Amino acid sequence: MCGIAGFNFKVNKSYILKKLHHRGPDEDGVWEDKNYSFFHTRLSIQDISGGHQPFFYKNYMIIFNGEIYNHLELRKNLDVNWTTTSDTETLLHLYLKYKEKMFEYIDGMFAFCIYDGKKLFLARDRAGKKPLYIYQKGDKFGFSSEINSFKFLDLNIDEDDIKLFLNSGFCESGYKEIKEFPAGHYGYFKNRLDLYRYFDILEYYKVDKVLNPLEEVDKALDISVKNRLLSSDVEVGAFLSGGIDSSLIVAKASEYQRLKTFTVRFDGQFDESNLASLVAKRYNTEHHIIDINIDFEQITNIILNYGKPFFDSSAIPSYFVSKEASKYLKVILNGDGADEIFGGYRRYVPFIKGWDKIAKHLEFILPLLSPQSRGKIMFIYRLIRASSKEGLSWYNTLLNDLFEDIYQFDSKKISKLDKFIREIKLDNFEKLSYIDFEINLKGLLMKMDIATMSNSIEGRSPFLSKYFLQLAPRIDKNDKLLKKVLRELAKKYLPLELINAPKRGFEIPLTNWVNNELNEVIMSYLDNGFYRNFVDEKVIKDIIDRKIKLPEDRRAKILYLLFSLEVWKNG
Repeated sequence: MCGIAGFNFKVNKSYILKKLHHRGPDEDGVWEDKNYSFFHTRLSIQDISGGHQPFFYKNYMIIFNGEIYNHLELRKNLDVNWTTTSDTETLLHLYLKYKEKMFEYIDGMFAFCIYDGKKLFLARDRAGKKPLYIYQKGDKFGFSSEINSFKFLDLNIDEDDIKLFLNSGFCESGYKEIKEFPAGHYGYFKNRLDLYRYFDILEYYKVDKVLNPLEEVDKALDISVKNRLLSSDVEVGAFLSGGIDSSLIVAKASEYQRLKTFTVRFDGQFDESNLASLVAKRYNTEHHIIDINIDFEQITNIILNYGKPFFDSSAIPSYFVSKEASKYLKVILNGDGADEIFGGYRRYVPFIKGWDKIAKHLEFILPLLSPQSRGKIMFIYRLIRASSKEGLSWYNTLLNDLFEDIYQFDSKKISKLDKFIREIKLDNFEKLSYIDFEINLKGLLMKMDIATMSNSIEGRSPFLSKYFLQLAPRIDKNDKLLKKVLRELAKKYLPLELINAPKRGFEIPLTNWVNNELNEVIMSYLDNGFYRNFVDEKVIKDIIDRKIKLPEDRRAKILYLLFSLEVWKNG
């Protein structure tokens, strides 16, 4: 696990290494020729003594961020006199033998660059576990694991991207010159970047469904956890949230070794540490519970780590649990991706039950439902509103429901995303799952990558293995709704109390924080804030003063969204 960067123009080497140091504090490497400068910072996990980067073979150079979990198995088909036991060397020789076909064989997370003295070959893993950003301005080109590596450059704010952020809660980078290298793609750069897609999970929705999903999921989980546990020369632990996903991973991993596990605890309704403790006790893990006390300065620093406007407030507990885990080990397993590929969110339910079709005929009752409702009433309220919408507006209402029906944003990026959603040819359940994988999951993965790597710890996600990404779309939606197949599997491995517990995300008491501990700070940031370039100030004032009637949690999300934008702009 590492940080990588490369530029075809002169840069301050010490600056780049400093910006990437947290991603790889164990050693760093720099290599230059007349055309490029390449940078690598290393978190030593595989082949600790021999896995140095950049790595060279003949006239080829590679820098690599990630892990190839099946690389030793892949070596059996490569006739090579190996000089290391590192997956970096395996990756380069896979490219030399198979070129663009190499991705068919790999189970891993990766962002890498191979240079042959003339052109760059860049690639990113199927799901986008490992980040890769591209800088382009005129004939200048660069790439890096993190946006903050580019902050020494003259960057211009991308107003289209900011509007997308306010509209939906996610954006690409916030800057015109910086783009995200898309997941599941490779590309060549010489004088321009040409991109090609090698993986689209959509294709797996179109093939025959599996006949024995429970058996197939059990096998996929076993090989995915085993590969991510044993493909390391250092100790591996696990996050344990109290939910089914991380608990199943702990159960499987405990078949191979005793684990250290880590849980975040909040007071009151957000405390699921008791469920996590049941699993920890059952599998005799060395369990750690982290109590979080809010600190304004730490929260702003967490937001600034992302280098762009970043809205997901669960980045806060993710950071603190990663920080605690990093005191004990370098590698951690997590349950990321299971909700997106196994229909784990409540918003999927109507599209199995047929409620979405009924909701289209119930708009007349909207005036009777309070927009400040909570629980099941709010679920029905949002469903009815979504039933009359299409494209991005439909998805936003089901996902975050930020400014939907409050304020209208317009930009080329919003229109492009709206067109993408409208053109997906799947039923609504699978369409929602596909969009969650393509859009929502990318933000969740960035959240965890920065949370872990800013603490110099590697996060591994078994549910995003090659095997699961090819399997989950082929499971009948009735077996996936609210992770039905995972719940069935959990009966074999987990305490009954946990299986029957209602789903909750990696939540924080955001409403309480926005209304109390963070209120003064947020309001000071919003006073004459940058957001006024994009949103009518009166609308925000009415939201703050509760003149626009909203549920308290929705109001808190909007104010935190604006706060995170201001922190980024002022950072």
